[in-house]
Amino acid sequence: MFTGIVTAIGTIDSVEQRGDAHVTVSCPFDPEAIDIGASIACSGVCLTVVTLAGEKGHARIGFDVSGETVARTVPGMWEEGRRLNLEPALRLGDELGGHLVTGHVDTVGDVVTKQEKGGSWHYAIRIGREFSPFVAEKGSITVDGVSLTVNEVRDREDGTCDFALNIIPHTAEVTTLGTLEEGDTVNLEIDVLARYLKRMQGLAG
Repeated sequence: MFTGIVTAIGTIDSVEQRGDAHVTVSCPFDPEAIDIGASIACSGVCLTVVTLAGEKGHARIGFDVSGETVARTVPGMWEEGRRLNLEPALRLGDELGGHLVTGHVDTVGDVVTKQEKGGSWHYAIRIGREFSPFVAEKGSITVDGVSLTVNEVRDREDGTCDFALNIIPHTAEVTTLGTLEEGDTVNLEIDVLARYLKRMQGLAG
């Protein structure tokens, strides 16, 4: 489990095809503080550490990325030079600063608008009709691994919806969200509580 609070930005150094893709990420973590087999969320995707190298502040972490993961995440995400939002798995006693995040991407969304207002970035992201019922005003959603609050939801006639987000300067600086532009795609994970509520509603109906 994760909280959606990004602790570092990493960069994909290399990608090797070994059946699945073996991806090596450079980041400012301390490799001695990470175990082989540990889980790290990479822009919202829970991956298992399979190799470690480097030194404190200059770690090189290897992950195996399955074809299923590649198919379900943003196109072009697993390429050299790609910047990733990183978060180690939640430990008992850690502060729950965001919301409970599983690290399983449900779908991808499209950035439809980007506007600067008062120093912050305001985004509208479109989500498909299958998952639009799970998005609620003032609810939580994970965008590229970042826990965010939905400011507004606008339902569309085709069953999709656009939801509004506010990215403050700090979040824009310490994550990759500040570099998003109109037309980009993002990994989305709906709130697990919304998933259970939708299931309960369906059974009650």
